[in-house]
Amino acid sequence: MTPTVVAVCISKEKGQRKTPVDAVELKENHGIVGDAHAGDWHRQVSLLATESIAKMRALGLDVDSGDFAENITTRGLDLVALPIGTRLAVGDAVIEVTQIGKECHNRCAIFYQAGDCVMPKEGIFARVIKGGTVSVGALICRLDA
Repeated sequence: MTPTVVAVCISKEKGQRKTPVDAVELKENHGIVGDAHAGDWHRQVSLLATESIAKMRALGLDVDSGDFAENITTRGLDLVALPIGTRLAVGDAVIEVTQIGKECHNRCAIFYQAGDCVMPKEGIFARVIKGGTVSVGALICRLDA
């Protein structure tokens, strides 16, 4: 299966579920234009696999892309197996993996519903190396493989 973008999502404020949109603009050393998590830091863009979302659905949750506050939902790519420093071409943009998983300081609504959440273990974070447009259906290519 060719790795692809299933959804791109943004939010105006941190701590919220993100809303799916048709396309986003990634800006070098910034992140997604118009997204609350953009800025000069190592977690400019977040990614989560649709396969991870399916695990939460199997627990009975009604969840979809953006519900875990991820910017890019992928299919066909084992995100957590990517080493830190891996570069990915995503649409017209290039990103570099900076972090696998994260510590959740506050339990989210999903954790309270299911007793677990996939984002802390299976979500990854990246910084933007080269800006560009990423839209639903865009191909994802590992550049250093």
